[in-house]
Amino acid sequence: MILEPKNINLSDSHVMAIVNLTPDSFYSESRNDDFDAAIKAVERAASEGATIVDLGGYSSRPGADDVAVEEEWRRVCMGLEAVQRVDAGVVVSIDTFRSEIVRRVVDGYGDIIVNDISAGEMDSGMVPTVARLGLNYVAMHMRGTPSTMQQMTSYDSGVTEGVVSYFRHRVMQLESAGIARQRIILDPGFGFAKNVEQNFELLKGLDSIRVLGYPLLVGVSRKSMIYRSLDIKPEEALPGSLALAWQALQGGNTILRVHDVAATMQVLRLSNIYNHR
Repeated sequence: MILEPKNINLSDSHVMAIVNLTPDSFYSESRNDDFDAAIKAVERAASEGATIVDLGGYSSRPGADDVAVEEEWRRVCMGLEAVQRVDAGVVVSIDTFRSEIVRRVVDGYGDIIVNDISAGEMDSGMVPTVARLGLNYVAMHMRGTPSTMQQMTSYDSGVTEGVVSYFRHRVMQLESAGIARQRIILDPGFGFAKNVEQNFELLKGLDSIRVLGYPLLVGVSRKSMIYRSLDIKPEEALPGSLALAWQALQGGNTILRVHDVAATMQVLRLSNIYNHR
């Protein structure tokens, strides 16, 4: 069964559920490396109110092992088949930097959002593929690769200006290559080539990125900026994740990429009430 292409209103805020199809993601409770676990994860995300499920077959945590294309494809297919089995009407996002995975997904399953940690920098075929297929595209800021990024945290003019400058240049390239402006979503890349202090600076500076005129995707759920700051484990970082989610929602349309959908939906609903009073 081919997934029905689904449109999403990017002028609204959304909760994107993380469905990791890997055995080595940094937060152990998010790992869904068999079909039954993937089905349960998709069912739970949909029942708790996620608009989008983000399927990832390649862990991007610092120091993660390389994954062969065919293994990533096997994992992604498992997730897509779980979405089909659940048939919950969610929008599907694929967390990949490989254009080959995108082509196979669209050919075999239908339209998806592409969530690319490298903004097309790690695969020269990604941007032309997304443009040709007319897909929504999340372009994330990162330096280097997941194995080298934490040695690349020096920003001459500060991290926020560095990220803004990068996006100013990169979105021009994306649009020139044929990706429609209304299809582009920007992800500042919390934790990717940023240390803890820089992550908080970047969170404070989100409005500087919003003025570029694109929706934002923010992924701070249970990340090291929380658990290292509080000297806790990722498993204890839900309250901190919700506090930062609230902050990220202030100022404009945002997709929150999270592990904990039900709790984050409460934050989103309260933020909507707060901002419309």
